[in-house]
Amino acid sequence: MAGAQTMVIGHIPSGFSPRSSSGDLGLCSAPTCRRTAASPSSVGLCSSFMGGWVDRWRPAVRSKKKRGRSRIIVDEIAGQYEESFEDIHAHLINFFTYKAVRTVLHQLYEMNPPKYIWFYNFVSNNQVKDGARFLRSLGKEHQELAERVMVTRLHLYGKWIKKCDHAMMYQRISDENLKLMRERLMETVIWPSEDTNAENLDS
Repeated sequence: MAGAQTMVIGHIPSGFSPRSSSGDLGLCSAPTCRRTAASPSSVGLCSSFMGGWVDRWRPAVRSKKKRGRSRIIVDEIAGQYEESFEDIHAHLINFFTYKAVRTVLHQLYEMNPPKYIWFYNFVSNNQVKDGARFLRSLGKEHQELAERVMVTRLHLYGKWIKKCDHAMMYQRISDENLKLMRERLMETVIWPSEDTNAENLDS
């Protein structure tokens, strides 16, 4: 029939896959199947409607892959704080335990050197990262010093609460953020050199 489309289907190899590695759909016996002008040596589906049909078929597969992916959305980088600040509370307790240990060590150094040496060696072998674990270990070895550290850290926290100015802390954080951003901006700015200024004056 005049003007009819011609479809030539060659021999299908045994290892045929309906989709090539590049994602194109076609029947090709040659190593590479190109949608542009087909060479006489290649055998494939040749029709004017194939290009449009493949183009319509591809987006459906891609969108299906995107829907199939599982993604995890993290609400906060450093943790979710909608309900509590328990991690901050734990850091504060551990920090005041550390401050109390230093305070007790300083007191023992002046008042009781032998006990200071013992406590110093204990602190060297048991780091004050987890305040509760440190105090449990200290209580097994020396109950009196453990109680002294607990009372001292509570006293230090009480003093800090009275002196803590939340508005001032907020302002200090804001000022530090601004300072860091300004420093970074100054590092990224390219300043004109003296030679460039001299060339501009000559011109």
